[in-house]
Amino acid sequence: MTSGPALVQLRNVRKEYQSLRPLRIANFDLGQADTAAIIGLDRAGAEVLVNMITGASLPDEGEVVIFGGSTRDITTTDAWFGALDGFGILSERLVLVDQLTVRQNLALPLSLDLESMTPEVSRAVDALQEEVGISADEAARPIGAANAVTKLRMRLGKALALTPQVLLAEHPNALVPADEVARLGRDLASITSRRGIAMLLLTADAAFARVACRRVFTLRPATGELIAAASGWRRWLSR
Repeated sequence: MTSGPALVQLRNVRKEYQSLRPLRIANFDLGQADTAAIIGLDRAGAEVLVNMITGASLPDEGEVVIFGGSTRDITTTDAWFGALDGFGILSERLVLVDQLTVRQNLALPLSLDLESMTPEVSRAVDALQEEVGISADEAARPIGAANAVTKLRMRLGKALALTPQVLLAEHPNALVPADEVARLGRDLASITSRRGIAMLLLTADAAFARVACRRVFTLRPATGELIAAASGWRRWLSR
């Protein structure tokens, strides 16, 4: 069951890409404040799905509906940017500026004036740092000196900066050390719950998915069917 009206709906979606078989999703809804994980997509497949959900590309077959409208009806750049504002994307694809510190990279969605941030922007960045678990010492480092966990958390902060309705997370735990994965899952669950936003998590780690999300599905690639996993009590026990 989803929570509230659907923000994302996929119906009989099929998309060819550079893989042995096309990406198929038969039926999926993501509601308001809903958190769901899909297991069974590699990084390339996750990118294809995120691009379709955000309207960056269209399915070859089927329908993608976001915020009540089909992505096929997004016909202008302004309309696409307007729809894109509803999403925060947590992905390794997000470009980082090597010449900047972690804090300055985190501030980029809010301001381009990074040398003399306004008090308002500085407070917003401080709040994001605290929310995603980046210390002041880590934030002051050049991005090239930051470890994988700090970079991931900075990307999470950037994804949240403009208060999206939906967080789309592409294999966020892939480069995180094993002993940090459970904490990341708990933080994602806590942040989305506190903000009241929805999240679609794409991962290969079922245990991580159960910690981070209320609903967990395994994709059957040949048919696009999503098989629901028992995530309720197991998720709480894994905390």
